[in-house]
Amino acid sequence: MDNILITTSTQLDGYKVKTQLGLVRGITVRSRSILGNMAGGFMTIFGGKSSIYTELCENSREEALQLMIQHSRALGANAIINMRYESNEVMQGLTEVLAYGTAVVVEKEN
Repeated sequence: MDNILITTSTQLDGYKVKTQLGLVRGITVRSRSILGNMAGGFMTIFGGKSSIYTELCENSREEALQLMIQHSRALGANAIINMRYESNEVMQGLTEVLAYGTAVVVEKEN
């Protein structure tokens, strides 16, 4: 089971849900270093894209996604439906990223 299907929808076109295995999630908490925050602060002064913070956000989402996939595989799922991301500031400079969804076992429809 190398590939796992993931959708934000409540169903997968062309597949039938055989079993719902329940909620799966992946969570990570990240912060930027003092030097990263200073560089990011300078970018906000001059405007434009903040590549430092974009990279941090992208890496955090990817890590949370991979942890959710690991959780779903441990349950025996081959798909995740109704997948979502959430992000919250735990404290100043410390952000939580959560990926969650419903782990399911699907089979192709005839």
